[in-house]
Amino acid sequence: MSAVHGWVVREGAPALVGYDVGNGYPTSADPGPAHRGSRFFSGGNSPRTALVQDVPLPVDGPAGRAAVDAGRVRYAVSGWLGGYATQEDGARLSVEFRDGRGTPVALSVLGPVTAAERGGRTALVERSAQAAVPPGARSARVLLVFTRSGSGVSNDGYADALSLTLTASGGRA
Repeated sequence: MSAVHGWVVREGAPALVGYDVGNGYPTSADPGPAHRGSRFFSGGNSPRTALVQDVPLPVDGPAGRAAVDAGRVRYAVSGWLGGYATQEDGARLSVEFRDGRGTPVALSVLGPVTAAERGGRTALVERSAQAAVPPGARSARVLLVFTRSGSGVSNDGYADALSLTLTASGGRA
């Protein structure tokens, strides 16, 4: 697949796999998000697959620049990350906050989830982080990377239910 709505494919060939496919892929019976959709991200057939979103932060309002610069805005990033059985193929979700020049000012990284953390089974496991949005941040780069660890054709890193939210002192923005 060369395009995924809302994402720019930077490397590899991601796949959106249905939970009804089976054949070793996660199903609705496997550990994963309680409120999952019909499909999840997979690394496709590339050794490394990377997707990116560049998200401008609000200019005005309760989570706007003045609130960010005053330290009154927090972020929460979360996602369900996983892989296949005992393989170490994995998915990593990161959010990098950047200033107005595009210089990174903070980074949060989730995953990859190891086979041991999945109990040696096909599963997606929730990972999350939260902190203050750094003063001076004007955008967030969200990066989703799938890595195949061994031989084989499929990149069996999986991801679903990805989220980045901002919360101002007055509530969610």
